Amino acid sequence: MNRKQSSLIRCVVVFWLASAAHSLVGADVAPAPATTTTPAPGGAPAAPVPRNRGAPATPADFAEMAKLFELPALTPGAGDGDYLLKPSYAPAPEQTPRPEVPKGNVVQFTLTAADSKFYPDTGLRGTTPTRGVTVYIPSQYVAGTPAALLVTHDAMGARNNQLPTILDNLIAGHRLPLIVAVMITSGGGDGRGSERGLEYDTVSAKFADFVEAEVLPRVEKDYQVTFTKDPEGRATMGGSSGGAVAFTMAWFHPELYRRVLTYSGTYTNNQSPVNPDTLHGAWEYHEHLIPASAPKPLRIWMEVGENDNGSKATAADLHNWVIANQRMAGVLKAKGYHYQFVYAAGAGHVDGKVVAQTLPQALEWLWQGYKPAK
Repeated sequence: MNRKQSSLIRCVVVFWLASAAHSLVGADVAPAPATTTTPAPGGAPAAPVPRNRGAPATPADFAEMAKLFELPALTPGAGDGDYLLKPSYAPAPEQTPRPEVPKGNVVQFTLTAADSKFYPDTGLRGTTPTRGVTVYIPSQYVAGTPAALLVTHDAMGARNNQLPTILDNLIAGHRLPLIVAVMITSGGGDGRGSERGLEYDTVSAKFADFVEAEVLPRVEKDYQVTFTKDPEGRATMGGSSGGAVAFTMAWFHPELYRRVLTYSGTYTNNQSPVNPDTLHGAWEYHEHLIPASAPKPLRIWMEVGENDNGSKATAADLHNWVIANQRMAGVLKAKGYHYQFVYAAGAGHVDGKVVAQTLPQALEWLWQGYKPAK
């Protein structure tokens, strides 16, 4: 049996199973408005039209996703392009603390919503009065010198010191520059109508402006850290909607951030409230914004899982994470971006096993080409 025959059989089998899985789709897909739009000639959105909420994936959708199993295997040192990763998954050795490696300083502080000019207490679903921020400072850092910056969303990497341990090992091995990581929790809740949804799924510069104005100055003042002004030395990272806002920060402020790392990025239509300039939310990135814009100086690493959110839903509903990330990779490639896209077979949404295996290698790829000022 050749590869094309195998892919066709896979499409047919998955489509047959879709009806059984359809009852689960609602749990995977965030609520959405009752209307959407279709592209008009020239790339401009047309008027809203009714759509079928939560419709199952079509044979064309499954055929599109089946092509991901034909990608070459991800290997150490792989360059730009699209790759397939298969189980079994195991934590990378860089996630284990090593006694001979100097440990960075990990500190925490709290921001109060009442003091924020960007995100005061909105009363949205899940809103919390405070948000925590975890900061990792390498042991080798000398106060007053410019450090590279990594901002993570949902405080990604803070749990169990995952990111600090990886950075300890990679910095000590001279595989990464000196990086200060600022891991920020969201304002609370999830999905449409929530504070997190407002912050992360809104396609605008606002969250990046919030980080620049209210988070980083506090880190610099309280912990005697100086962040580089070189955008090549500044990166963002996140999973799910945290991945979407990571890309959004760099898209709207490439003069501040040029490196982006996302797991199961929510490049789907989750934006709330609706913005008439980007009616499809983050789906607009691969649908209109990237294709219609001159390439920006960004470097992007992306992952999505075979069983990710909406993987059994039709792309026409704008809530299939697999197809959204697949199309993101396609438009990035077409526009000549430096990107690496990983499709994780058998994996779910922001799959912890995949993160544990791939994050060190992803960080190394992400920071290629960066030369700190001397």
